[in-house]
Amino acid sequence: MKNSGIFILILFVLQGCVKTDLPGPDLLDFPYELELPAGFPPPPIPEDNALTQNRVALGKILFHDVRLSGDNSISCADCHFQEFAFADPNPVSIGVDDAVGVRNSPSLANVAYVDSLFWDGGVPTLELQVLAPIHNPLEMNEHIRDILDKLHDDQHIQDLSLSAYGRKLDMYVVTRALAAFERTLISGNSRFDQYYYEGQDVFTEDELAGWELFQSANAQCSSCHSGFNFTNNSFENIGLYEEYTDAGRERITLDPADNGKFRVPGLRNVAVTAPYMHDGSVATLEDVVELINAGGVGHPNQSELIHPLNLSTLEKQQLVAFLKTLTDEEFITNQAFQVE
Repeated sequence: MKNSGIFILILFVLQGCVKTDLPGPDLLDFPYELELPAGFPPPPIPEDNALTQNRVALGKILFHDVRLSGDNSISCADCHFQEFAFADPNPVSIGVDDAVGVRNSPSLANVAYVDSLFWDGGVPTLELQVLAPIHNPLEMNEHIRDILDKLHDDQHIQDLSLSAYGRKLDMYVVTRALAAFERTLISGNSRFDQYYYEGQDVFTEDELAGWELFQSANAQCSSCHSGFNFTNNSFENIGLYEEYTDAGRERITLDPADNGKFRVPGLRNVAVTAPYMHDGSVATLEDVVELINAGGVGHPNQSELIHPLNLSTLEKQQLVAFLKTLTDEEFITNQAFQVE
């Protein structure tokens, strides 16, 4: 059957097939305890991929390993830079052999709380998501089989795999370990958090005015950018284009009413994740505010929440000032997310 290989691939990732080894008594692993910021609920974690020290350590190594790409030139970290809150400063991703992608690589901050992945929500779990950039010819352009061949003789990786998952490195382990590491990318220590959760007097007058405007009935920013992660995880058409070359959510649902709809991104660290939108077409935070203030271009599927706001120059500046308070400096500099 033409699709039998894909079916077997998915089954392997979901089920894990048969374990190849059992951990020896000297291969010890311990639970990994997430330190959740104030206001953050525990993230959903699959039963078969509970966080442990060695699972996270293995995932971190793989995340930074260029051997996951076809020409051994790029790693996951080359499209998800920590200093940019694990987002990409390029408008769209640049893959092996300088291949140009079609979408902007979104921030991985708090990705543990995202209930479906990619701008169009086309993949339901982190475990499955990690395969897409690996296999995509415009990104890493590699096959999991070849990755396993390249890592076969890496004793440290194999030891971690055996300790963490009770088996030598295979596709099940690669997908689970990468997902485990990405679930530790929790960001919630910004000046906003210090103000909102700790009651610290850290806001300027303009930042406070911007926060009040953000919640106001006029701007209605919090209608979509709500909750601890500043997103309701919905898909919206904001009227970026009159005609979209990327159909967005429609690619997944096949519903024309979803044409041009993309995931509402969380706003934490938004000041360091430029450029913006699914295609990286909006260069600055000021440009984003101006776009929303203008009310979109009037696409048939445009959200009813997108309409001219008529904000003054000062109000737009105050809104940007508030958004900059969402930057978590500790998160974007934390050496714990780097390999030694």
